[in-house]
Order: sequence, then structure tokens, then C-alpha cells
Amino acid sequence: MTTTPSAHPEKKSLWQAIRPFFTRTALVMIFLGFSAGLTLSLIFDVLSIWLRAEGLSLEVIAFFSLATFAYSLKFIWAPLIDRVSLPGLTRLVGHRRSWMLVTQAFIMLGLWTISGLNPHDHLSLMALIAVLLGFLGATQDIVIDAWRIESAGSEGQGVLATAYAWGARVAPFVAGILPLIIAERYGWGPAYALMAALMGVGVLGTLLAREGAHIVKAIYYGDLPPHPASEALEWGCRVLLMVVAASLMGAGLTANINLFQFLFPSAEAFEAAKAVWTSKQTGIFLQFPAVLAGLGLLFIACLPLPRIPTRPGAYLRQTFVEPMADFVSRYENLALLILATICVYRLADFLLNINGAFYVDLGFELSVIGEVRKVFGVVMTIIGVTAGGVSMTRFGMKTSLVVGAFACSLSNLAYAWLATQGNSIPAFSITLAIDNISGGYAGTVLIAYMSSMISQNYAAPQYALLSSLYALPGKLLASQSGRIVESSAKGADTGGLAAPFKGFLADLPSLSYTKPAAALGVSREALGAGYMLFFTYTALVGMIAVVLAIWLIRVGAVKEQGEA
Repeated sequence: MTTTPSAHPEKKSLWQAIRPFFTRTALVMIFLGFSAGLTLSLIFDVLSIWLRAEGLSLEVIAFFSLATFAYSLKFIWAPLIDRVSLPGLTRLVGHRRSWMLVTQAFIMLGLWTISGLNPHDHLSLMALIAVLLGFLGATQDIVIDAWRIESAGSEGQGVLATAYAWGARVAPFVAGILPLIIAERYGWGPAYALMAALMGVGVLGTLLAREGAHIVKAIYYGDLPPHPASEALEWGCRVLLMVVAASLMGAGLTANINLFQFLFPSAEAFEAAKAVWTSKQTGIFLQFPAVLAGLGLLFIACLPLPRIPTRPGAYLRQTFVEPMADFVSRYENLALLILATICVYRLADFLLNINGAFYVDLGFELSVIGEVRKVFGVVMTIIGVTAGGVSMTRFGMKTSLVVGAFACSLSNLAYAWLATQGNSIPAFSITLAIDNISGGYAGTVLIAYMSSMISQNYAAPQYALLSSLYALPGKLLASQSGRIVESSAKGADTGGLAAPFKGFLADLPSLSYTKPAAALGVSREALGAGYMLFFTYTALVGMIAVVLAIWLIRVGAVKEQGEA
């Protein structure tokens, strides 16, 4: 990759910075973001509430989480979405819009069908529809992201990333309140029927959208003649290998091995393996290799046969391998640096998977946690998203990328401060505001940066891969978060690394840490010190992203509007 001297973008006035957000394309993006966020919320959070309200076990509800497998694996079929046209509809409305309309129509149909089912009588059918909705929702994401990248070009990624985040953040808020109110008064059927109708917001966005430039490249087979029988056998073997690869990656990314239950001789053997796979101590050492093995198998499944050129090999190489090869060839020796930065940029945020337990340990009531996070937290996140978008349009990508990395890292220190305040609602609100604003800012900047690095020729597969993998390190390392807190707390009473923090915890409210500390066999101050050390550690880990972001800028891997 050749680099050019960094150009400092001219600072824009506030009106110049916000004017791009008042466009038809930005409005369309809000609608499409809402559609994407609503689908995921309805098949994950809201559906689990419905099932629990009907008295189903947590084990059954956990099985429904398989419906979200597709979101982690969407890069597998993203190249096909880039290449396959829909007869008639593609010619009528365009490639991206046709796929959006089809996925949205089937999502509406799926939600409408679920609204007429009873979990006790039709549980298997509900599970099947939920899985299909997960696949359709992930496919909708692929197409929306590709349309956003192609429509924005290199100059408007920040604006459309912000607009998408607005819609995607509002959707879970709506889905977390409106269906519950309706379900309480009229039942879950009418609630899901209304949500199916609400997907019309996404359909409206698709109809208002203008089709971007997308050219489907023809597969070049050279002089290879067709051999239907042998090709069918080869396709079957390759697809089977892809299914195994997808299952391995899914098991690693979601810490769920239910798909492999049939391999075990007894239920007891499966439960023993499941306990090891999901263990906080050993899980990461199994999940991470599973993801790598799955990626390796997927790559092998797409390679041409050694010294035997075939038409299936040519199709898969040009459909799956070439988009990834294009990314590496365009950025050459900087490709790994770019991928590393993307994967660690929000690592400090992803490590906070124990925050729910932290709030309970502080002594907050569940209703308080829910109200502050659901309403106040969403508002703060939208403020952060807006700040990120305006920052990119006014000050440029380079400044915003570094500020976002700093904010993502340093905001975790607010939790270390909260650990000293106990169950103080003002302190909780301040901390949540800092965290959600920084998270909204950093998340929006990262989406825009990833989008700016994507080739217009391979928008769907390249972005799907980056968006599937960028959270992988955080998901895997987060499995050790609870272990770090507990081991640090145990060491705090005996002069360990967390011991110096105990001096900040002398005036804790009586409710804070009392029960969990007793269960762990440590003092209240020791448990609080364990949390303080953990949050400090996550802030330090986040500084890696700051270093990498600055490094990217210095080597010319972050471009401003107008830079070559």
C-alpha cells in the first residue's frame, strides 16, 4: 500500500458539520437501522421474556439463543448475496433494494406467524421460525451494510454510520417497552403482530432508498467444461465442510455446543462437556481454537482442488476468496495492522460483560438497574452516537478515531470510581452516562472507519467479515472477567495487587458487597478492591487501541475526505 502525506482537513463550522444529517439518504438509513435493530431485539431479548412469562425453563430459553448464531456467521453467505440476483425483482428495484424487500417481507411474515403460536403447543415450530428469523435478520444486515457503504462512498461514511446507529439504538428501546405493555393487556399474540407491522418502517426505508452502484461480476470459468455428476459430488462435499466450519465457529463465538449434542453417547456426557466448554476457567482455551479451526475449514472448502481445476472451485474462489484477497492486496503489509486495530478498538467495552452482576453486588434493586439502563442509558448512547457523527464531519476521521479509542478506555475508570460509591443512584447515573456516551461515540466511529476501508466491489463480504470478527477477541477474553475479579478480591485481603484499593472503600454503604463478599469468603472492601483493579485493568487494555490508532494514522492507513 502506498502512502501519501497526511492532509489536515479544514475544520468545518457546526452547521457545515450537521447539514449532511438532514438528507433523504440519512433518513433512509435511520429507517433501515431501526429495521435491523428491531429484528434482533424481537428474536433475542423480547422472545426470551415471552417464553419465561409462559413458564418455560431457562434451559429451553437458552436453546433459543441459537437463533442469533447467524449474526456471528453472516460473512459465510455474504458473498452469495453480493452475487445472486433475484429474478424479476432485481431488474425492477435494483440488487440491494430487492434483497432488502425480500428479507423484510419474510421477517414480517415470520413475526406474524409467531404471533399466532402458543409456546406450550408449538414450541418446536417457534424455535424453527426464530432460527429462520435470525438468518433473515443477518441477511438483512448484510444488504443494509452493503447499501450504506455503496451509497455513502468514501466521503459520507460517518454520516450514514451515525444515522444507522440512531435507528439501531432506538429499536431495542421500542422493542423493550411497547410489546411488554401490549402483552400485559392483550397478550403476546397482538404484541408480536404489532411488531410485524412495525417492520414496515424498514420497508418504507427501502422504498425511499436510491439504488447504489453495484455490478455483479460474472464467474470466469475459462475453458473448463461442465461435468454435472462430479460437480454435484464436489459441491456436496464442499457444502458439508462449510456446515462443519460454521458449526465450529458458532460454538466458539457463542460458547454453545448444543449443535454437537448428537455426538455424545449420553446426556450426562454432553452435560460434562458443556460444563467444560462454558467454564470461565477453561472455556476460552476451547472456544478460540474452535473459531480458528472453523475459519480454516471454511477457507479450505473454498480453495480449488490441488492441480485439478473445476467449475465449483472457480466459483468459490472468485466468490469467497477473492474478496478477502482484495483486502490484503490493497493494504499489503498494513492489512494485519488494520485488522488488529479493528479487533481491539472496543476491547475495553467488551470486557465489561460482568457489569450486571457488579450492579447487583453494589446493592441496587433490579427495578433501578432496569430503569436507569433502559431509558437513561439509551438517551446517553444516542448522545454519544450523535457526538461521534458530528466529530467525524467537523474534525475528521483521524481525530475522531483517536478520541474514540481514548474515550472507550478511560470511561472504564468511571466504573472503578462507582465501585467506591456503593448503591448511589447519582453515581450510577453519572457512570452510565460516561460509559454510554463514550461507547456510542466509539462504536459509530469504528463502523465508519471499517466502512471506509471496504472496496466498493466487495462491500457485502468484506464488511460482513470485519463486523463478525471485530468483537471476537473481546467475547473470548470476557470469559475471564469474573475470574479476575474474584481472584483479585481474594488476594486483596492478603496484600495482593488489589490491596492498595481497599483504602478507597472505607465509607461503603451497608448494602454494598455484603452478600457476595460473604459468599466468596472475603471482606466487603476486598471485593470492591477486586472490582476496582479489574476496571483499571480494562482501561489499560483499552490503551492498546489508542496506540494502534495513532500508528494507523502515522502510516497513512486512515484517510480523510478528499485524500487519495
